[in-house]
This record gives sequence, structure tokens and C-alpha cells, in this order.
Amino acid sequence: MQGLYVHVPFCPTLCPYCDFHVVRRHGGIVEAYLERLAAEARALYERYPDPPKTLYLGGGTPSFLRSGELRALFAALPWDIGGAEVTMEANPGTLNAERLALLKNLGVNRLSLGVQSFQDGVLQTLGRAHGRRGALKAVEMSLEAGFRTSIDLILGLPGQDVLADLREAAALGVGHISAYTLQIEPGTPFEVLGVRLDEDLEASAFEQAEETLGQAGFVRYEVSNFARPGQESQHNTLYWQLGFWGALGPGAAAHLPAQPGKAPYAFRSNNPPLPRWLAGEAPAIEEISPLEHAREALMLGLRLHEGIDVSEIEQRTGLDLWSSLKSVVEPMASEGYLRVQGKRLQAQNLGTIHPLILELWEALEPTKTAQTPG
Repeated sequence: MQGLYVHVPFCPTLCPYCDFHVVRRHGGIVEAYLERLAAEARALYERYPDPPKTLYLGGGTPSFLRSGELRALFAALPWDIGGAEVTMEANPGTLNAERLALLKNLGVNRLSLGVQSFQDGVLQTLGRAHGRRGALKAVEMSLEAGFRTSIDLILGLPGQDVLADLREAAALGVGHISAYTLQIEPGTPFEVLGVRLDEDLEASAFEQAEETLGQAGFVRYEVSNFARPGQESQHNTLYWQLGFWGALGPGAAAHLPAQPGKAPYAFRSNNPPLPRWLAGEAPAIEEISPLEHAREALMLGLRLHEGIDVSEIEQRTGLDLWSSLKSVVEPMASEGYLRVQGKRLQAQNLGTIHPLILELWEALEPTKTAQTPG
């Protein structure tokens, strides 16, 4: 287990575009959550006692927890996290100097700030609790306190000056920027209200992001993520490289190894939502075959600037993948969509990878992929 994700579902506000598993705090719900989390962590520790290289606390808004609750959360984790990248998601309005000092003392060394925009009108449309001044203050405090700091931006929104947001973000001194377009998810208030987005505006926004952030020293190391060299998110890179991670908390999803030599390559574990999780309901378990792992690893790896080495996936899974991929890869390379070095595949343009992924995914159909002899 190389990484660990902890889901904290509590939020001070429920944004109209959000479809994550989030709830408001009430009664003794946080206390019950922490008690159940401790039990779940002990059980996971018994199976995977080695210290994880990354710990990511997401939500929800983990920084919304009170000081005593944060201490209890970290006390519930039996692993030694002293050498890990420890990231906490935080909203600007939940931070102050005292809170930042506490987080540092608990072992947090990286903050991911949900800024979304520096424009008050856009933030109001998104239902965010903070404004421009609050966002800027939170970034300033995080950097001054010595945290590796990442910010989230949503691009291509109606009425948004994308270039202004990008330029402001680039000038702040943060080491990492996650830039996304808004997804209108089923059942959210935005979907009910019939909010519509302009795909051309979104595509243009990503082009502006790559150019503007690139000029400021950021590398687009993944489709939606930009970092100064050495500031890449180790935890999220683990996802894109399809390593193994555990997960704690309601709605959290894990990807864990099967026993060596067994038919499934790995297991995907999905925890139930909060009420059922608090009642002790076990996670739903899905077996991942070697071929399913290979297809997913290819899909995720192509999202990275460094691409994916097919020979590494073949070694992991014992499958002959290249014989199925070669006839698809060669025309993609000759047409300038892929860079190919040996069996390493890199997208020429991360903004246009989705058709490539689909074609390569379809090439790895079960009937076309053979077991490597021996």
C-alpha cells in the first residue's frame, strides 16, 4: 500500500456544482465518524502496516474540522507518516495562523486550496463561501507558514476572465495548480437549474492555461495539473500510475493488491455512504483482472506528460500487450499524435488525448490480448 486516502465528508457549505459525498455537521456526527474511522484504520493497518509514502485528506473540507477533531483524526492513523507527503484539502475561509501551526505540528506538509477563481462574481456563481480577498489571504498564509501549496482553479466559466485568473495564480508563488473545467453532474443544483457550458470556451481556456502557466515556469505534467519542477503531487501521481492505495472514510475508494500468483491482479474497494458506513457496512469489493488493470493503467498513464511504458505493464501483468497495440500505435505516431520510444507512449498534445485513449483501450480487447508464455 503505497498511499492512503482519508475522506472527511463535512463541509461548511454545499456548493451547487458538487457531487462529492459531503454532509453538514450536526449533533454527534463528527464524533461518531472519528470513532468509526479509528476502527477502520486499525483493521487496514493489520493488513498493510508499512508506512505509506503519501497521505491525502480530502473531502468535503478536512480543514473544517475543529482543532481537537483534527488531533483525533491523526491520532486514529496508526502509521508513521513522518517521511510521507501529507496533503490536506482546505477552503480559504477555514485557515488562520493558529490552524496552520496545528496542521504543521500534525505532520501536514502540503495544502491544496479550493480557490476556484479570484473573481468575486464567479465565486458567487459557484456558491463559494470566500471572496477574492479571502482566497489571496489563504494562499499568502499557506506559503508564509512553509507549506507546499497547490490551488484549484475552474476554467471556462460564463463571465470569467480566464486569462486574469491564470495570471494571478501564476504570480502568487504557489508550486502547483490544478485547472479543471466544470462538470454538470446529475442531481446537482446546477443540473436542476439547467446550467450549460460552452465547450469551445473550455477548450480555449486550457490552451490559455498551458501557454500562460508555461511562461511562468509551470509544466503541464498531467492533463489538468501544472507544477513547477519538483512540486508535482506525489499522491495523485500514484493514482495516474495506478499504484496501490488504501482508503478510509465514507464513500472512499481503494485500489489494493491481490495475493501474488492469484487470478485477480488487484481489488477495488468502495466504502458505502456515511449512514451505512457508520453502521459498519463492509465496502463493495470488485476484482480487477490483469487485463482490466492493463487497460486502466494505459488510460491513466497517457494523461501524464511522461506517458506510459507498455513494457512495465506487461511485466506487471504477464500479458503480451504490444502485439495488440502496435498496429494502432504506428499510425498514431506517423500522424504526429503519439511519441513512441521503444514501448513508451507519450501524447504529443495532452489536450487531445481522449480519442487516442479510446482507440488504444479498444485495441486491448480480451480476444486480442494473449498471456505471455512463462
